[in-house]
Amino acid sequence: MGKVLIIGAGGVGTVVAHKVAQNPDVFTEVMIASRTKSKCDAVVKAIGNPAIQTAQVDADCVDELVALFNRFKPEIVINVALPYQDLTIMEACLKSGVNYLDTANYEPKDVAHFEYSWQWAYKKRFAEAGLTAILGCGFDPGVSGIYTAYAAKHHFDRIEYLDIVDCNAGNHHKAFATNFNPEINIREITQNGRYYENGQWVTTRPLEIHKDLTYPNIGPRDSYLLYHEELESLVKNFPTIKRARFWMTFGQEYLTHLRVIQNIGMARIDEVEYNGTKIVPLQFLKAVLPNPQDLGENYEGETSIGCRIRGLKDGKERTYYVYNNCNHQEAYKETGMQGVSYTTGVPAMIGAMMFLKGLWKRPGVWNVEEFDPDPFMEQLNKQGLPWHEIFDGDLEV
Repeated sequence: MGKVLIIGAGGVGTVVAHKVAQNPDVFTEVMIASRTKSKCDAVVKAIGNPAIQTAQVDADCVDELVALFNRFKPEIVINVALPYQDLTIMEACLKSGVNYLDTANYEPKDVAHFEYSWQWAYKKRFAEAGLTAILGCGFDPGVSGIYTAYAAKHHFDRIEYLDIVDCNAGNHHKAFATNFNPEINIREITQNGRYYENGQWVTTRPLEIHKDLTYPNIGPRDSYLLYHEELESLVKNFPTIKRARFWMTFGQEYLTHLRVIQNIGMARIDEVEYNGTKIVPLQFLKAVLPNPQDLGENYEGETSIGCRIRGLKDGKERTYYVYNNCNHQEAYKETGMQGVSYTTGVPAMIGAMMFLKGLWKRPGVWNVEEFDPDPFMEQLNKQGLPWHEIFDGDLEV
């Protein structure tokens, strides 16, 4: 049905490649590209499909990307590189006439700042070029938005309160490790919290607000309020929302390590001079921490991610909780990666599938909740991320 180019051969890219290879009726030709070609070759070897092509590319360089796109001629690019590279890849897509999908919004390297304005600014150019750009098609952002759209379509006349809850109850048996790129992960967690209420954004200190929430099959876990990018698009696309928040679980050992990292300056993203060489402390820390790709083999437990929604249906208040639990060991057996990579990579593949099937094909730049959620929700059940619903239960929030 279509040619797809995957940019990025990390944990998420590996999952995307595995899932793309499992759906050859949709993805008829596949290429994986990364700064390091040997990583792409290793993914192909693990999949066992020599028909998958590989290439070296610097995703910071528009010209290199354009040359690759023009050579392979993909119908859609799945960007699972770094968020810093979103804009260069979007530029290359425009120059080459290629459609685009990513899993995380753009952020500049020199400041930890998350917003969609940079990518939304491309809307007119993609529309005029007749190209589709699908933003934030991982789990959160991604499935969290699709869950919300599904709830709005089927279960509510008005969504008024939205809480996205993300629990990782797994154990990787490391003293300290992050489940995805350490640089991105630590930048995200150490920022001020932010949530939306009554038409305004409310800022909190990092991890200031927390409470116990109970997760299915897991139990109570201390959950912390963070800012997460999908809140920005969801309150825009569902204007009846009065309050929107995002919660994530952290263990005390993790938080203790994080405080030490901050206190000794290792979370800094500005350059410091060391032995005559300029280094960024957080980038150095990334180099010495465990690679998220290597956590899967000994990872036990599961994740639980979902949306807790309150609103009105036929004039009556209703609550709705839709969620997925993903087992780390099952994810590892299937793809060689742990559950956090799996829950991001599977939705990215499904989003590209939606495009190639013509179901999510609309010139311009769009967040996932702006498309029909039903065919995507159907594929989640088929592709390894089955979802569950609880109606009129206690949301705890």
